[in-house]
Amino acid sequence: GVLVRELAALYEALRQRAPSPLPELPVQYADYAVWQRQWLAGETLRGQLDWWKLLLAGAPQALEVPTDKPRPATLSHAGASVPMHLPLALTEAAEALARREGATPYMLLLAAFQAVLQRYSGQDDVLVGSPIAGRRHASTEGLIGFFVNTLVLRARFTPALTFRELLAQVRDTTLGAYEHQDVPFEKLVEELHPSRDLGRTPLFQVLFVLQNTPDAGLSLPELTLRGVAVEHTVSRFELELGLSRAPDGYRGGIIFSTELFEPSTAARLAAQIQLLLEGALATPDAPLTALPLQTTEDRQQVLVEWNGAAADFRRDTCFHTLFEQQARRTPHAPAVILGDSALSYARLNARANQLAAHLRSLGVGPDVTVGLCLERTPEAIVALLAVLKAGGAYVPIDPSAPAQRKSFVLQDCGASVLLTVQSLAEAWRPQVRHLLCLDTEAARLAVLPESDVPSSVRAENLAYVIYTSGSTGTPKGVMVQHRSVLHLHEATARTLYAGQPRGLRVSLNAPLFFDVSVEQLIHLADGHCLCLLPEDTRKDPEEMLAWLEAQRVDVLDCTPAQLHLLLQAGLLERTHVPRLVVCAGEAMDLSLWQPLSRTRRTRTINAYGPTEGTVYATTWCVQDSSVQVPVIGQPLPNTRAYVLDEQLRPTPVGVPGELYLAGEGVARGYLGRPELTAERFVPDPFSTEAGLRLYRTGDKARWRQDGTLEYLGRLDFQVKVRGYRIELGEVESTLRTHPAVKDAVVLAREDVPGDKRLVAYVVPAHGEGADSPALDVAELRAHVRRHLPPYMLPAAFVPLTTLPLTANGKVDRKALPAPEAALDSEQAHEPPATPMEEQLAELWRDLLRVPRVGRRDNF
Repeated sequence: GVLVRELAALYEALRQRAPSPLPELPVQYADYAVWQRQWLAGETLRGQLDWWKLLLAGAPQALEVPTDKPRPATLSHAGASVPMHLPLALTEAAEALARREGATPYMLLLAAFQAVLQRYSGQDDVLVGSPIAGRRHASTEGLIGFFVNTLVLRARFTPALTFRELLAQVRDTTLGAYEHQDVPFEKLVEELHPSRDLGRTPLFQVLFVLQNTPDAGLSLPELTLRGVAVEHTVSRFELELGLSRAPDGYRGGIIFSTELFEPSTAARLAAQIQLLLEGALATPDAPLTALPLQTTEDRQQVLVEWNGAAADFRRDTCFHTLFEQQARRTPHAPAVILGDSALSYARLNARANQLAAHLRSLGVGPDVTVGLCLERTPEAIVALLAVLKAGGAYVPIDPSAPAQRKSFVLQDCGASVLLTVQSLAEAWRPQVRHLLCLDTEAARLAVLPESDVPSSVRAENLAYVIYTSGSTGTPKGVMVQHRSVLHLHEATARTLYAGQPRGLRVSLNAPLFFDVSVEQLIHLADGHCLCLLPEDTRKDPEEMLAWLEAQRVDVLDCTPAQLHLLLQAGLLERTHVPRLVVCAGEAMDLSLWQPLSRTRRTRTINAYGPTEGTVYATTWCVQDSSVQVPVIGQPLPNTRAYVLDEQLRPTPVGVPGELYLAGEGVARGYLGRPELTAERFVPDPFSTEAGLRLYRTGDKARWRQDGTLEYLGRLDFQVKVRGYRIELGEVESTLRTHPAVKDAVVLAREDVPGDKRLVAYVVPAHGEGADSPALDVAELRAHVRRHLPPYMLPAAFVPLTTLPLTANGKVDRKALPAPEAALDSEQAHEPPATPMEEQLAELWRDLLRVPRVGRRDNF
């Protein structure tokens, strides 16, 4: 305002050739700077800083708003903007509510903005920056100089918080900030020592500005003046909401970083702020979580339009019946290959029939469970088919798991028959009514009839029960019906295998107790050939590439961790590259997504799905995508995916929530665990058909503007390491059963990108002083190995005197230190003894980033 008045006065004086009418300034900017420095010192500065430290104590370092593009290591200031207009009626209603609540329009608009940011981030703690003019004294009004300071305004959210309560909180915070506005922002950063990151601004990443300077109405004789809209090409922060009061309501826009966001996201954010504001003015005492952020059309889009199409498939049969029909069509085609040995479709069917006949004589029938403890061999495929043909449900048991865990699975599933081999049975000594060692019983089975075995099994009966890690320390068996397996077969045939010829050579890479193996096995219904990957080859990327070439594999299935290693070993440079790669089991990261999206040597499918959803629920072809970040794609046919809030309401596009699955793939539940089944499989509120359920995945996800789903991590303490699903609570429970352990917390850490490992933080049971005995790491490792499978064994054990806690008394997992680089040896350190050993130890030191490697070290 002052600048405009002075400009008008000077213009008029120059036009009339008169001297400047402006009075001399009483002070200069330098005088102000000296005064500020002298005043803002000692107790005054300490009092101001203490208020800010109290306000920002324990605040998050960043506002985690999901981005459309990968976050660069260093963020530039490239930006753009989208316009925003709040209509006059809405503006006046907002101003009236602000007056009634003793607040200003600025406070009300800030509260609405922070409420929307809370929904996007999912954080209950939202920090927003806001500039303040800083001209608190009349003598500074006419000065040209930088007086503006930046305030950090914090809002705390609880599930029941209403808009009226939030507005009161924002009012108090803002008034307090005004009282303590003299601390320069730079000084605040210096005092608070936030963790610095070139990709993020300190303390806050989002700015709110309300320009409330009155329009001075500049009118100059002999000149025509009009406003010019300036296009924003710079964004100082990740997001900026700027508004000013116009005659027809609040006008302005959202400026955004073009390195992080698309214009459509900013436009949607502007619309959602308006929607929330409309809801807040209509019902200011409703919980914020109940305020709308989407229109009826938007809701229809996420509930119906983007969901899997309804597709007809044979719901009244079973997978093994389809296999039998295929065996009649192509009896001499290879069905299963391991190395040089092969089984034709006719021979595989005949051998499975012989074993099925014997299983029928042992009482195997519909919903009867049969244990299966076998490596990935042709005999295992025979056994699996035989169980299905006999009408039973197979229960795969990890041969490498400790005897105690194997026995638990066998007992928990109630199996009276166990199929295994002599060597595994001798090492385990399982307690079961019928122990059938397929190698020692081979001659007896070979004389049984080879014809198909009639059984009364139906599509609603169980096909298999797969045990997954349990958060309470007890594994749980997921019951999957034949109908769901047939759905998986039909859905993948229409998507993953669309346009592919018959007779493909498909790798069977996954262990049988890993449900991805089911997706590979079902291709026996289509005449494809299963190439079984030997376990030793599976562990060596170079050997695996040679195997893929020698076996001429057309379809490779693997986890992202394994695919990383294969790409590093030169998969895409080999003479033979599989035509299709199906990557599943854990989240695909950007370093994998980018090279796969560029190559034309193979077609890669990123597949997502929990065991409870029958292997795969959503898929996306990486090559077909202009999406720059990894997405899990779109639901398969006959599958519905919902992203819901805590009240089971659909979240708007872009806003994270929990991913729920519905449709033909949803499992029957957990074997013998009705309470857990009821907790995770809930009634479907979006279906008119009675009895349908949703499966709560526990995964955090959001719908993107392009209709794809983006996976954003877990909402609980479940992790995936090299494709294996691990409940950290199960590892923690096992550690706590050791008498030397008082408490334990386990994390999956990725301190080296691409290298995810389990780390156990352990508090000893015997005192916390200097005299307390040190934890025996070798004994702890042996204890875990006795109870849990190898993939659940922590790579490092970190002793702590106490676990760090957050302000509300929970374990502060972010404060747990990175483990010191060391190999935990079972024995004392024994240095290398020969020049060759020294050379090898040096290579391992560099590779594993550890200070020393001994002759007996294991890792």
